[in-house]
Amino acid sequence: MAIDAETVRGWHVNGNGWSDIGYHFFIKRDGTIEEGRSIKKSGAHTKGLNTGSIGVCYAGGVSLDGKTPEDNRTDAQKQALVLLTKAISEVFKGVTFHGHNEFSSKACPSFDVSKENYGKKCEDNPEHLIKAIKEMCK
Repeated sequence: MAIDAETVRGWHVNGNGWSDIGYHFFIKRDGTIEEGRSIKKSGAHTKGLNTGSIGVCYAGGVSLDGKTPEDNRTDAQKQALVLLTKAISEVFKGVTFHGHNEFSSKACPSFDVSKENYGKKCEDNPEHLIKAIKEMCK
């Protein structure tokens, strides 16, 4: 099954009773970055830390059994994360990036975010994402 922002939105709205998807951005297996919850609204991604933060989720992070944590990001997802975090850091100066696993007993995102140097490294120009994020903030 292909997982996308609408799939997760359904889980969060219909399954959890939330008003919307908990994340502001969702990255599909092919690297497509989808907008989730409005960036103008607090997310529902890390209990107690949603205000003033931006939630990013990607399809994957578990093995085929659907339970065991596994860093199975595609190359396209890795590149999308680099672009998105660079764009976020350009719009929101001084932002830092963290995994859910730094704040709870969860394994997600199934890799060590601190080792990725997100928001700093980026060979490609994320100008289109910077413009899109700025537009979302209006």
